[in-house]
Amino acid sequence: MRMVLRSKIHNATVTEANLAYIGSITIDADLIERVGLWPGERVLVVSNTSGARLETYVIKGEAGSGQICMNGAAAHLIKEGEEIIIMGFELTDKPITPKVILVDKKNRFLADLTEKPGTIL
Repeated sequence: MRMVLRSKIHNATVTEANLAYIGSITIDADLIERVGLWPGERVLVVSNTSGARLETYVIKGEAGSGQICMNGAAAHLIKEGEEIIIMGFELTDKPITPKVILVDKKNRFLADLTEKPGTIL
C-alpha cells in the first residue's frame, strides 16, 4: 500500500484567516466537489508564499463564494492573501490519476489538469 496524491487545488488564494474558529480549512463547495474532496477529509496545505505546511481537515464553504479560509491555529501559519496548494491523498495498492485543478486569484476554476502529462504542478 502507498499513500498517493488523489486531489489537488493549485494556486488558491486564502480569503480569510480566522483564529477564533475551531480548526480546519473552509473551501468553496464547488471546488471540493470538482476535485473529489469530502468534508472532514484530512488535507495537506502548502503555502507558496511563506513555505508553511500543515495538515487539517476540510469544511464545506458556500458554493460559488471562492472562500478559502484558514481556521484556528492554522491561521497563525498561513494568512489571508497567501497563495496555497490543497492536497488530498489516498492509501491504495494501485496507481491512480490525481484530480488536479488550477484556480485564479479569486479561487474560480480555470483549468482541469488531471489528464495533462507533466502537469501535476
